[in-house]
Amino acid sequence: MRISDLDYQWFQQINELGHTLSALNPIMRIFASYAEYVFYVGVIVYWFTRHVIQRQMVAESLLSASIALSCSGLIGHYFYRDRPFVTHTVLQLIEHPANASFPSDHAIGAFTIAMSIWLFRRKEGTVWLLLAACIAFSRVWTGVHYPLDVLAGGGIGILAAVAVHQLFMRSTGAKKCLEAIIHLYEAIESKVWSRKDLRETLTK
Repeated sequence: MRISDLDYQWFQQINELGHTLSALNPIMRIFASYAEYVFYVGVIVYWFTRHVIQRQMVAESLLSASIALSCSGLIGHYFYRDRPFVTHTVLQLIEHPANASFPSDHAIGAFTIAMSIWLFRRKEGTVWLLLAACIAFSRVWTGVHYPLDVLAGGGIGILAAVAVHQLFMRSTGAKKCLEAIIHLYEAIESKVWSRKDLRETLTK
């Protein structure tokens, strides 16, 4: 049996859950369409805690995501794969353009950020990784990705996060460059936005 045939079988089994466990469909729609915004909010909150380590973590996650999503664009261009709903009859629970299916950008973004957090903060990172897994699974459930799309996306995201983290851990020059950029930003921020103002803004 070819991998593509096995992948489609897995897809059918998961997508069929939308019929057999239809009560969960609203939750899956939320995970598939909106849960990614939790990651964006999380990155902003971590950044504005103004802890140096957490700012390094956020910087690594954004750099990793940029690299991973660039790789995704290249892969999608040279190894184009139609969405499941383009070539099969599926239970499609969310609207989506008929663009490249492989790999999943949602999975890439979620797993990149989650893994970057895990590398710095194990307990919190585990929760973020579980949320990323829920997003990936929901994308198959709702009929817009095959299982291998999200598995590949998750793998790319994790590898990018680990590679970038290792770069800054092993390269003194790269680490100093990152610290200098953060220090420059903080020097500008301190003139524009005091800690007191920031705390008042975040607590409103």
